[in-house]
Amino acid sequence: MLASRITYEDVDLELDDGDEVIAPLQTTADFKQRAGEVYAWYRAHAERRFKWVESRHFTDKLSEDLGKDSAALIKVIKKYGQWDPARDEKLTKLRALLETTHRKEKVIVFTQFADTANYLASELKKSGLTGIEAVTGSTESPTAAAYRFSPHSNKKEISKDEELRVLIATDVLSEGQNLQDAHIVINYDLPWAIIRLIQRAGRVDRIGQKHDQILCYSFLPADGVERIIRLRSRVQDRLKENAEVVGSDEAFFEDQTALQSLEDLFNEKDGVLDGDDDDGEVDLASEAYQIWKNAIDDNPKLAKLIPALPDVVFSARPWEVQNDLPEGVVVFMKTGHGNCALAWMDKDGNSVTESQFRIMKAAKCDPDTPAVEKAPGHHALTAKGVELIIKENRNIHGTAGTLGSRHGIRFRIYELIKHYLDHIEGELFDTSEIRKAIQEIYENPLKEKSKAVLGQHLKLKSSAQTVTEAVQALYEEDELVLDKHEVGHGEPRLICSLGLQHLD
Repeated sequence: MLASRITYEDVDLELDDGDEVIAPLQTTADFKQRAGEVYAWYRAHAERRFKWVESRHFTDKLSEDLGKDSAALIKVIKKYGQWDPARDEKLTKLRALLETTHRKEKVIVFTQFADTANYLASELKKSGLTGIEAVTGSTESPTAAAYRFSPHSNKKEISKDEELRVLIATDVLSEGQNLQDAHIVINYDLPWAIIRLIQRAGRVDRIGQKHDQILCYSFLPADGVERIIRLRSRVQDRLKENAEVVGSDEAFFEDQTALQSLEDLFNEKDGVLDGDDDDGEVDLASEAYQIWKNAIDDNPKLAKLIPALPDVVFSARPWEVQNDLPEGVVVFMKTGHGNCALAWMDKDGNSVTESQFRIMKAAKCDPDTPAVEKAPGHHALTAKGVELIIKENRNIHGTAGTLGSRHGIRFRIYELIKHYLDHIEGELFDTSEIRKAIQEIYENPLKEKSKAVLGQHLKLKSSAQTVTEAVQALYEEDELVLDKHEVGHGEPRLICSLGLQHLD
């Protein structure tokens, strides 16, 4: 990283109490040259790490505010002088964690800033810690450092002399790395984007982790700063929203109220799965996910057995005729657009209900539900169900790029984010990534994972910003929409059928 002492000449800064501007050590031309060198360096080495702000944002008001900020910073420098690591209480606390609390364990320390990572590594080495390294966007091979820190999980042979005990990293290592040789994560500072906090813990909370618990330490802003920016409360609110959607039970703060577990969420607590018509698709994704999860938790072999089954399998279950819901056949298909669809046909070949959630409820069986012989007209009713789904799908997807029913997850997510982006158009958080993501939603069906996650955000009425972050995270993880190969060639597929058989 380039570094220099910034000095001023011909800068109009008004300081309180008669303070004077630091004496100029460079000419304006020198200062402009230096700025050009820094800009050129970042263009050459750090293009991926920074989003360049359009010139239209540089207004007179911004210039005025930057001038005031500069004056305030100069006052701080004049009053307190050079930074003294010996008086850095935050660094002292970090040293205590590494040298005392977890002195023999592997620890990964995350920070948002490369300068902070390098500073921490330098000072900790000076204090006598060994086996420590900093990894930033400027590191030649972040993956090599990950191997040295977590050789076992990466199946690498690393000598004891080369192996790292402490890894200090920016979020360059918060995605796509196996670091589960460790189970201790320290957030030296809290990121604004909640997905980053979860991804940091996710580097060690992975398959192969041998510890029962993941320990996450989070340094918080000083009390005075916290009162102004309320970072902790904002992050905690976002964590709670995330937990309600995906069932996470992580506790990033000691006094955090226990977050709702996955079991509570999907057992219809607080009416999450009430199944009103507008949210039918939302409930379908949630209910299907939980049925599948319960099944493979109870019998892990099903995780391989069920996907390996051929198409067009069928069975039947006992059915008690009640509430005017007749016996018949439930049909499950994948449409030509890659979406899941259900139909429920009565024994006369008529559709019982269009509510996908109610059909799912009718098909749901307990592990001990017995199978019965199929009715004589089972296959004929299945064929009528297939015809109905194909007809309805053709009406919804008559032209490429349409979003389906206005009650569907895909339509509602697209409209929500489009409206949100119209509101923040041109601002810093209006990124090219989220623009690409909503275009993907417009052009392609959602994956089942994104249906489940985004459906719960809709059900719980998460904020537009939270939904947008969830969409962007799914897009970056390639879990948002089906690609052309997954969608197929537009041919619908009958997956299975289930008879609802009244027994005399």
